[in-house]
Amino acid sequence: MIEPTRAAFLLIDMQNGFIDPTSALCVAGAADTVPACAHALDFARSIGMSIFHIRRIYSADGANVEPVRYRQWCDGGRPLSPASEDESSLNWPDLLTPADGDRVMVKPRFSAFFDTQLDDVLSREGISTVVLAGTTTPNCVRSTCYDALSLNYNVVILEDATSSRTPEVQRANIEDMAYIGAHIMSVVEFLEQGLSQVRDIAGDTARAIEAEYYAGGSAQGQVDRTTGAAAPCSAPASGSHPRTIDSRTLGSRTLAPTGTTAPPATRASSDARELPAMRAPRGI
Repeated sequence: MIEPTRAAFLLIDMQNGFIDPTSALCVAGAADTVPACAHALDFARSIGMSIFHIRRIYSADGANVEPVRYRQWCDGGRPLSPASEDESSLNWPDLLTPADGDRVMVKPRFSAFFDTQLDDVLSREGISTVVLAGTTTPNCVRSTCYDALSLNYNVVILEDATSSRTPEVQRANIEDMAYIGAHIMSVVEFLEQGLSQVRDIAGDTARAIEAEYYAGGSAQGQVDRTTGAAAPCSAPASGSHPRTIDSRTLGSRTLAPTGTTAPPATRASSDARELPAMRAPRGI
């Protein structure tokens, strides 16, 4: 079971520039998921999850637009930028507007983790699970999912609160993410069960490795490969979790051990509108 206070709800790119059918970057089906996203968002707030609105802001000159998307963006009126012909392009639908206590993060590419401070913030707050909703499933949702798995987070995908350009693309990407280890839920299941049926795979794995370490397999059995002598044991203090065991890296982040409290994150403001933006790409 996942404790809601150790989970974050990431609402990805649910902005008018990706939702409005008249936008050059509209994702077919995204508009239909707005009610589902809103129900999931409200419920996540109600059970104490951390809320992050992940958004895309293109520069007026297009310097941070993906090259494969640039011509479409330029010819389509420069949506999701200050130069957009549609002033509402950067905004959220009314149902998905950030509330007090929610936070907004700007990402420079598809994944919410790519060249942002998201992992640092989540780690400092002791977050071990991310719940993903938004658009588009094969690009931003999937990229965020795989980066989260690579960083040792548990990942939950709310299937009917995500969208793709066709049902076939949606189905194939959901199947791929399920196969690699993401937990797939419907919004109704999320509202009824919360995270009670989600397995803490990341935590279980870390604890299993720690148990093996202290059982003596690695901590007491290491041998100096040069001399053949037993290497001195430098096991960490009881209750902590080593970042490396037997020269095997566990990952760029390590879950806080059971019974410990992660230090609070440093925030410039709790107001979503005032949260500092992520690192801007070069040329901005």
